[in-house]
Amino acid sequence: MLNIVLVEPEIPQNAGNIARTCAVTGSRLHLVRPLGFEVSDKYLKRAGLDYWHFVEINYYDSIKEVMDKYYDGGNFYFFSTKAKKIHSDAKYKDGDFLVFGKETKGLPEPLLKEHYDECVRLPMREETRSLNLSNSVCAGVYEALRQMGYPGMKTEGEIPER
Repeated sequence: MLNIVLVEPEIPQNAGNIARTCAVTGSRLHLVRPLGFEVSDKYLKRAGLDYWHFVEINYYDSIKEVMDKYYDGGNFYFFSTKAKKIHSDAKYKDGDFLVFGKETKGLPEPLLKEHYDECVRLPMREETRSLNLSNSVCAGVYEALRQMGYPGMKTEGEIPER
């Protein structure tokens, strides 16, 4: 199981989409306050569709609280446009934490500096600024799951005959 950490997410639709990604992949969602929305927000609920009962969500008052509880020196990956390492070069394992910052500012600079070797980035064209948060989470989650062989997930489908 992967752990997805959103540090101070601001947009309810993004958080809802991410919750849905967590539901379909069996990932756990960790939300770090302050949140830019209420958990009862209709846009959050709509984006997550009827998948909410599949998602384990934990709430924290700071990223420090998450780190104090789970960090072991090699199980966190901090996604940032400022990182040098590409996300697909990391070696993910069961139980890892993929950490994402708020839509407008990303992760705090001191956190990135302290954990620079654990920072990863999604490749983008140089003239662009960033990818949507929910798309970034999805790309990171599926790369980690690909490396682990998609544990517990259905990997084949059937096209109905006509």
